[in-house]
Amino acid sequence: MKHINQVSIRRAFRALVFTPAALVGLSSAPAGAEEAGPPKTAGERLVAELWKNVYNVPQDLSAIDRVCAEDVILTSAGTDIKGREAFKKWAATFSSRIKDIKLVNNEMFTSADGTRVVSRWTVTGRNAGMFGTPADGKQVKFTGIAVWEVRDGKLAHNWVERSAWELMQSWGYGKM
Repeated sequence: MKHINQVSIRRAFRALVFTPAALVGLSSAPAGAEEAGPPKTAGERLVAELWKNVYNVPQDLSAIDRVCAEDVILTSAGTDIKGREAFKKWAATFSSRIKDIKLVNNEMFTSADGTRVVSRWTVTGRNAGMFGTPADGKQVKFTGIAVWEVRDGKLAHNWVERSAWELMQSWGYGKM
């Protein structure tokens, strides 16, 4: 069996995902910078508004009404949260488990047809009971990637992946 190295995998991934025809308006943070530049597309503006208002203190859940479709779906940890009201409830619960929550949008890009926005982000705060752990105030820091569907000028579906395993390891709850 032929050995595949990391460089080959990276090249294949870049060729598949980061072709000029696939992306428009790359809003990337320069090397070493914390936050992405300003949104460059309508979809990116919607995502940026949601991140700023829903996952930062003070939390403004009404942003979900402004930027999300009525039938929005959030797919997280294999579960679909359906509708604005359910999304608000989920976001309030999630945020209540991270004291002083702050989400920084590190990078965003939009598909050529404008129907998808991808965001790479970092959340920080203090543990107030995440993942069923004791609310011990330990530092919370994890990264994630969200893929958003944009439909009729609203955010319609979000598929989110976050680095929960790395966070749990940093707290001493398991080793690989």
